[in-house]
Amino acid sequence: MQTIFGRILSGEIPCNKVFEDDVVLAFHDVAPVAPVHILVIPKREVPSLAHVEQTDAEMLGHLLHRAAEIGKEHAPNGFRVVVNTGGDGGQTVEHLHLHVLGGRPLAWPPG
Repeated sequence: MQTIFGRILSGEIPCNKVFEDDVVLAFHDVAPVAPVHILVIPKREVPSLAHVEQTDAEMLGHLLHRAAEIGKEHAPNGFRVVVNTGGDGGQTVEHLHLHVLGGRPLAWPPG
């Protein structure tokens, strides 16, 4: 079964795109938890961070680099990058994704 992110990647569901290249797509979260809440996803479907392999290293580096560039642009006073993994980790969509959060002071621990 295709995830909502797969449907976004296929163009079936529109998104408010921030960035796209041949490896990643970044777009605003539809239910933001901070003034800046952008999701960065690989175009190749990977269920979670727990499913990556050594051969994914280049894609992961690009994903993280792009998240950093987006964070610097959209939250210049500081940002957080979150990767939820599995049910106990808070992951709700089984497609690897990074949350770029910012635009306000973020508390630690997150809750």
